[in-house]
Formats: sequence, structure tokens, C-alpha cells
Amino acid sequence: MEGDSTLSGTGGGTAPEVLALAKVVTRLRAELADLEGVTSMAAVVERAKGVLMAQAGVSADAAYRLLLDRAERRRGTLLEECWIVLSRIGSGPAPPASQGVSAEPLARPPSEASPSSKGQYVLGDRWPGASKALLARLAEGLAGARNADDVAELLKAVLGESEDVDAVMIYRLTATGSLELTGRAGVDAALAEQWSHIPPVSGVAALEATTTREGVWLEDLEADAVEYLLIGDPPERWPSRAWLPVPGSPPTTAVVGFLRTRDGPFDPHARTLLRRVVRLCGGILREGRERYASGALHEDTENTKDTEDTEAVQRIFDVMPGPMVLLTPLRSDAGEVEDYRIDAAAPESVDVAGRQGRELVGRRVLETYPTVAGTALWDGYRETLATGTVYEGEPFTYEEVAAGVPQQSVYSVRVSRLGERLVVAWIRHDTSEREARRLAELQRLGNLGWVGWNLVADTITWSDQVYAVFDRDPALGPIRMEELPGHLVTDDVPRLGSAIQRLLDEGQAVDEPFRVTTAKGVRHLRLVAEAQTDVDGAPVEAHGFFQDLSALRDAELALVESERAILVQRGMLKTERALGARLQDALLPVPEQSLELAGLCVDVAYVPADIGMNVGGDWYSAIELPDKSALFVVGDVAGHGLPAVGTMAQLRFYTKGMTVTGSALPDVLGRLNTLLVHTATEREGATATMVMGRYQPWDRCLTWVRAGHLPPLLIRGGAAGFLEQPEGCLLGAAFHSTYEQEMIDLLPGDHLLFYTDGLVEDPGEDIEVGLGRLAETAGQLLGKGRGDTLARTLAGLRAGNRDDICVLDIHVPDDS
Repeated sequence: MEGDSTLSGTGGGTAPEVLALAKVVTRLRAELADLEGVTSMAAVVERAKGVLMAQAGVSADAAYRLLLDRAERRRGTLLEECWIVLSRIGSGPAPPASQGVSAEPLARPPSEASPSSKGQYVLGDRWPGASKALLARLAEGLAGARNADDVAELLKAVLGESEDVDAVMIYRLTATGSLELTGRAGVDAALAEQWSHIPPVSGVAALEATTTREGVWLEDLEADAVEYLLIGDPPERWPSRAWLPVPGSPPTTAVVGFLRTRDGPFDPHARTLLRRVVRLCGGILREGRERYASGALHEDTENTKDTEDTEAVQRIFDVMPGPMVLLTPLRSDAGEVEDYRIDAAAPESVDVAGRQGRELVGRRVLETYPTVAGTALWDGYRETLATGTVYEGEPFTYEEVAAGVPQQSVYSVRVSRLGERLVVAWIRHDTSEREARRLAELQRLGNLGWVGWNLVADTITWSDQVYAVFDRDPALGPIRMEELPGHLVTDDVPRLGSAIQRLLDEGQAVDEPFRVTTAKGVRHLRLVAEAQTDVDGAPVEAHGFFQDLSALRDAELALVESERAILVQRGMLKTERALGARLQDALLPVPEQSLELAGLCVDVAYVPADIGMNVGGDWYSAIELPDKSALFVVGDVAGHGLPAVGTMAQLRFYTKGMTVTGSALPDVLGRLNTLLVHTATEREGATATMVMGRYQPWDRCLTWVRAGHLPPLLIRGGAAGFLEQPEGCLLGAAFHSTYEQEMIDLLPGDHLLFYTDGLVEDPGEDIEVGLGRLAETAGQLLGKGRGDTLARTLAGLRAGNRDDICVLDIHVPDDS
């Protein structure tokens, strides 16, 4: 062929490496197109495995082995067996395959038999039910197919009614690049004879499909007749046709043609179906049932031997130093070398992209390193393979684009022949340039620069970054040793001088911080260096780096200042908390036992918050008044710390004073509100909530008021409920606030709870949830006989409380 003469170099035209690269690109495109089919086949296999697992109760591995065994007994492929299994789900056993191929077309549901318009079917009716049954029928028939003619007859039978396929032609690609008709159905003998052999000419759709490894869809008869030679006498007999290559390892060896009586394009479902049909037939069409009878067994024996040889070479490579690979030539049908495949690689083999060792195995040279084509190395491969002469070329430059950045590398390569393969070893020379570039980037990012001293020649060398570190003009050159003290802060001269003397005189490594003065101020630097000595141990050279630590030093100083400020603030908070706690203890002595006031038993609990440094403003008061009645108060001042404690003390004392002098409870709240409103500036807008009750023992009547506080909880006869609240907003919120009072008669056995919000509130939780939880818990505790310590028990259950808790339990003893 003309292309073969070009590849051999004896004819004119395109260079052989260009043709080889073109074939590589074509093959890769076809492989990408095949990915969809591969994924589809894997899904079919997994579904068939699942069916067998459910039916036979076996594992996934056992189901897969069962599929393989059945396929081998039928002399079919794994995919054929999978479709046979799937066809039997819900419909009983599939019909047995006859010796030949059933000519009966596959029955279709009525919805599929009726087109919605000419040449088109409703997509929802065509997939996947009927197509699944079609593929299963096809797989069953393939089990009995003996040759390509049987396959063609089977395809025409199962696709004739559903896809209007009137004829099927199957071609096999020969070594010379021509096509030979191996199977047909629906094509008369005269037409088959006319198209039995197709030479490698342009304008033939079947040939194009084998070359591109992509389907060729002819859907416009008039336009297609201009571009292609159309089969048929006349061609109008088949208005649309498709030529699909049989998928598999390149090169493509077979192609199937579907000739339809329906005009118009193949819809997406038809295309998918035909691709799956061709893939399903791939086992018999790609290799043929007769392959073992035609000497292929001998070829497999040779392939096994090649595999064993490759493994032996890999074992040798595994213990060899240095980079080397084993290349297997890949030849065209004409015997010309088109590419090389890496079949073994030594562990130290590393390419430009960083792939190493066995990561290289299986890669093709032109696909992985395309710019090698046309170089002296490529010619050296060919020469060594042909003559056996060892190739050792001059160092050459190889360029590759990695991550969008062109990179050049210099290699020396040695090529030797091993049988019909090549052993390639190489040395890479250009690492210094790349490492120098990376070193420069490292110095810039780390704000450090490399420095070297030649003590014999008395010279000093700075990298570019050292000038940036010292804020020095490069035109002035490096600072010599004797000049360095003039740039240092005076206090650092003795220490750095001593370190350099140890380095240059004694050869000791140094790591010393120091400061220099620059036009931009003082900089904190660091010298890290070591010396190289001669055979007598005398230093002859020193190298290391200067690093600018100014930013790090500034950050350290800022951190120290921040830590110092935090410690001061923490000390102030601790002092304030301690003072507030002492004031609180003095103002709110919590009794260790229950109190007895006006014939009542009063249990008091106060628990400070578990978190935070500041004390809170929760408070209580329980006193006996001059008329033998009792006053009970629970309050909560907004905020924490000493201001809250001060406001709490003010409210507590004023409340006692006004009630002792006989003021009515609503009047007391009104005056306290006026007090907070008028002292808002002094107290920074202090507000507070309060609940207050006055109990008269002679009639067991409790009069109570509230200022924005949570309602008291009454537990009576085992039932817990909250008292209906009188009007009253929180203290300090408005000038003219109105406060009303309510009255309730307490009965023997009653428990009345005054409490602050720390007992019921949780972050992110509605307050009603906390109130309900309090009522339920209090009722349960009383039911268990815990009434004597109810307040303290409720407060103790709130472990990890985020706010102070204050609880008063007012209990009316039983008359008995």
C-alpha cells in the first residue's frame, strides 16, 4: 500500500512518525467512545450476578464463576450468558436455541408496534423492557450460531420488526487493509458477490468505521450518496443504514452493517440498542468459533511464552540499579513498527512527569512522550531493532509540557536489542537547572538566601535573595567578612564574631541570630552555615544561608504583648470575681437547712454559674415582717460582675426597707422601678426582674406581684401548674410602669416555687419547654418524698448551668 511505503521510508509523503502519531490519536478517540459500551456491559454483568445470587443463594464471586462456566459450556461469551440469565426474570425459562437460528422475529408489545408518527416510535415504550428482551433473545441465539452468516440471520430476525432492519452485512478486515464479506442476511447472492471484497479505497462507510473505530450513521440518502459508495441496486432500497465496528483491542477486525427500510435518522435509543447488539456479538465476530482450529492455539502458546519472558526481565530489573525499560515494538499489518510499548521497568526509572517504576508499564512511547517522534533516538530504536547494533547517541534535549508549563530535560540514552525487543537505559543531566529554579523559589518563599565562602581563594558568593535579606543593592556586591561588623547592631557583634570564628577556624556548624541596621530600620536575621574541610581537617569552604526573621520576630513580640494583656485581664477578672463572690456571700447567706417563717418551711438554693469569670445578679430574700407575716423575694439583675452585684444589693435593701415600713407590694415595685430608671446612667441602664410575695399566716393568704419575672410554680395534690400572672414589666425599662397584685390561698401540703431563669433556660430552647420540664421534675420529686429539699435538689440537677440559679420552695406543712 501507499501508506506502507511511506512508513518504510522508501516513498515520499508524510513522515512515518507523523503517521504513527495520527494513528495513536485515532485509536485514543475510539477508546474514549468505547467507554460508554464498557460501562454498559459492566452493568449487565452485575445485574446477572445479582439474579444468580438471589436464585442460587451464592456469593458474588460464585455467581460470576457460574456465569463463566455456563458461557464456556455454550461456547459463548460472558455477555451472551448474562443476557440469557436476565431474560428469564419473571417470564420463566427462555426458549432453547435450535441448531440454526430462529427466523421468528422477536415479539413486541402493542405499544412498540404502533409508531407515533412515520418512522418514529414513542421513546417511553421502546426502552428498556422490549430492548432487554431483544438482547436476551439475541444472546440465546448466539449460543447456537456457528459462523458470521448465522449471526447476520439472527440480527435480521430480532431487529427486523422493531428497527425495520431489512439486511445485515458483516465484514472482516484483512491484513492488506481490505474488507471481506463474511456474513449476510437479506442480501441476494448477486449483490453479495458484487460487494464481497472491498479494497482499501476512500468513500466506503464500512472502511471508515474500521479506521476511526466509530459508528458511521447514514441517515440522508441524497447527501450520503455524494460522499459514499452506497450498497444496493438500487441504493434507495435502504434509505438509512449504519456501520458499526466491533469493539475490542485495536486494530478493529470486523464491522457490522444494518440496512433499514425506514428513512430518517436513528434516534438515540436505536443507536444505543445497535451498539449493544454489536458488542454482544463481539465474541464470535472478533475472534470466530474456528480460531483454535486455525492455529491460534499455537499463537496463544507463543503469547504465554512472551509473558513469561517479560516477567523474567521484570524480576531482573527489580534488582538492577539505574533507570531502564523493556520496549516491545508494535507493528502495523504490513509489519512496520508504529510504536513501542513499555512491558517492564526498573524501580529507579523516572520520567519527566514523575511516573516511576511499574507506573510506566503498559504505556506507549508515542502516546506518553510524543515529541520523541522524528528524533535521533527514534531512529536509533529502529536501527537497533533491525541490526542489533547498540545505540548510544549524543545527549539530546527532550521537551514536555507538564501542567501547562514547558519543561526541557537533557538525556543520554543507550539502546540494546533483546530478542525482538529493546532494552533502553538512560541518564538525566539537567537536574541542576531545574533544582536551581526550585532553589530560587524556595529562597524567595522562605525569605532566605544562599551564601558560600571559598576560604582558599578568599571569595564570597551570594544568591540574589541575600541582597533582599540585607536590603542591599546587588551592584555593591556581597558584604565581606571584615565589613560585616559595620552593619550589625553593636550588641550583637561579639556573639556573631565568635560564631563565625568557630565556623572558619574550627569548622563547626553555626546557627546564630543577629540584627543588622538597614535603610528601612533594624532587621532580625539568622545565619545557618557549615564548613567543608580538607584531608587534614582544615576548613576550605563554608556554605549556608541568611534568613530574614523580622516578620517572625514582630509576630512573636505581638504575641507576647497579647499574652501579657490577656494575663492582666485575667487577673483583673479573677480579682473582680473574688470580690463579687465575697460581696455576694455577705449579702446572700444561704442557709444549710430549711427555714421556718410564719409557720412555713422554706428551702433555699443558690448555685453560681459553672462557666464565666463574673458573678451574677440573682438574689433572694426571706424575712419575717413586724406583723408576723413573711416576705419572700427572688430577683435577677441583668448582667454580671460588680455592677450587677451592686444593683442587686441596692434592690435587696430597698425592698426590705419599704416592706418593713408597711408599703404595699405594687408600690414597692413602682418605687424600685423609679430608682433604676433614674440611676440608669450611673448603672449603665441596669434592669432587673422580680417576683415578691407576702404571706399572712392567720388566713394562709399569699399576696404576690411580679416585674417581668417568670411565674411561680404551685404543686398541689400531686399536680403542678403555674400561677396566672398579674401585670408588671421588668424594673428599669420605662418611667411609668404599672404593677398589679394577685392573691392565692395556700393549703396544707402546697409547695410554691419562686426561681430565676437559670433553672429553666437552655440555649436554643423555647422557654415553654424548660417550664414544662420544671413542672414535671418537681412533681416527680415530691412523689418520691423529696419535698424537704426540693429547692436544693432542683438546683443540683442543673449541672453545667450557664447562668446563676436561685430557688425558693415555700411549703405549707400538713395540719397533722
